[in-house]
Amino acid sequence: MNYLAHLLLSGPDPDWRLGGLLGDFVKGPLTGERPQAIEAGIRLHRRIDALSDVHPTYRAAVAELDPHWRRYAGIALDIWFDHLLCRQWSRWHPQSLDRYCEQCWRDFRARSRYIPPRAQAFMDRAEQFRLLQSYGDEQVIERTLVRVGQRLRRPVPLERTLPELVAARAAMEPQFETLFQDLNREAERFRQNYSGPNSA
Repeated sequence: MNYLAHLLLSGPDPDWRLGGLLGDFVKGPLTGERPQAIEAGIRLHRRIDALSDVHPTYRAAVAELDPHWRRYAGIALDIWFDHLLCRQWSRWHPQSLDRYCEQCWRDFRARSRYIPPRAQAFMDRAEQFRLLQSYGDEQVIERTLVRVGQRLRRPVPLERTLPELVAARAAMEPQFETLFQDLNREAERFRQNYSGPNSA
């Protein structure tokens, strides 16, 4: 899952949402330097990633791409799934995507002291250019794949996966729906049962 999916799966609490986004930027053990709810959101992010990697429909979606991309298919697929989520946003959340994102950025500004610089730079850029709202545009997805591919240890032309992703849209849309329904249920269970680092 990518940024938009992790935000949505984090639920309505602003601290959990921030943690859901920070999961891509905060690595290693969580030591309590941030409020418990933010760290809980990071833990949920990690749980979602672990579940996604072994979910049968996720693996089936990965298999839609040429085996040549095996090492990087998961990266491309996570970005593409944000595209699919953006395109069907109203099915998953009653608030418009614009208002949802505006609320997130507003909430996160009030918690800026807990946000590492690299994450803050991403949030500033995402707010300024309405990045998450634009994920429904295939050209934006292409540019995102270019940027992500260039940031890999060995740069990869990840944007070349886009024609395959577009061609597999009909197969991947129901795969995404099944996966996201399951992740929603797991995320809700995690949030309801969470009472500390050892509870989930």
